[in-house]
Amino acid sequence: MNPEPGSDAGDPDAAHAGPAPIEVRGLVKRYGELTAVAGVDLTVRSGDVYGYLGPNGAGKTTSLRMMLGLIRPTEGSVRLFGRDPQVSVRALEGVAGFVEAPTFYPYLSARRNLEMLAAYDGFGASGRIDDALETVELTSRERDRVGGFSHGMRQRLGIAASLLRDPKLLLLDEPATGLDPAGMRDMRLLIRRLADQGMTVLLSSHLLTEVEDVCNRVAIVRSGRIVYEGEIATLKRGASSLYRLQTTDDERALAVCRAQSGIADARTDEHGRITFAAEEGAVGLLSQALVESGALIVAMAPQTVTLEDLFFSFTEGDGAAPPPPAAPPSTGHDAPAPEPAR
Repeated sequence: MNPEPGSDAGDPDAAHAGPAPIEVRGLVKRYGELTAVAGVDLTVRSGDVYGYLGPNGAGKTTSLRMMLGLIRPTEGSVRLFGRDPQVSVRALEGVAGFVEAPTFYPYLSARRNLEMLAAYDGFGASGRIDDALETVELTSRERDRVGGFSHGMRQRLGIAASLLRDPKLLLLDEPATGLDPAGMRDMRLLIRRLADQGMTVLLSSHLLTEVEDVCNRVAIVRSGRIVYEGEIATLKRGASSLYRLQTTDDERALAVCRAQSGIADARTDEHGRITFAAEEGAVGLLSQALVESGALIVAMAPQTVTLEDLFFSFTEGDGAAPPPPAAPPSTGHDAPAPEPAR
């Protein structure tokens, strides 16, 4: 059973941290017979830079619209700092961001656009314009018309507009889409600076490289369902903890692997080779156990698996869950392996 939104169950830090910036439980959105979001559960903790990652059409933007109260869920619930955006706009206090591309008056300057937005928002927003422009490094272009801005500059101006609200939580929908490599680098650095200032950030993306260097946690979504949620560090460990094995008696070797402590997900791949996940120390003990069993090692080597390979294994193929990316829990302190999509 999923914990109720606002519950502290399962989170040892929640008792003193207060409500999580975002808690989503059982979120569903249907348009007629089309299910755009199919039962999403996720929690964004205070201080996270959280990547919501998936291919185009996976339901990321629809999820963000529901989180911001822009559309109503068919089922499920959203809580922002414990408050429901479907009940009151007060739930959006301390929350800002943009869905899809931010839009401005192209014939007005960057500053004038921000002045108009600040006037609508009130609550001291006008006094934050200078700081917002400086944060996104647009002070030197503040008097220029937005119509002459590059795509990357407009994206940064969108973040500046969000900062006028002095948010604690920032939701950004594909902020680096369409940017050149330099623009993507600048966007990552900007998001990292905001996080270093104590802001919680959720950003959606279809690009693993966009989130790999800036996010600490990630949810991977496919066809409206989350197929993995966890630490980026866990994925990185998984990318280097998979091994391929060939012996003089692979049937016996597979049995040894499955019985050996510290060895996880031992199986035979489509080429008839044994694969398994393990930490380095467990591999040495496995080698000894194989020799003692009479299954002599012909070849054993780490697989060349990248984060990109893992991402595609989650988001492509026949829909079957990929092997757990985390190293086996030999110490009891590793992050839990992802559950398959249901």
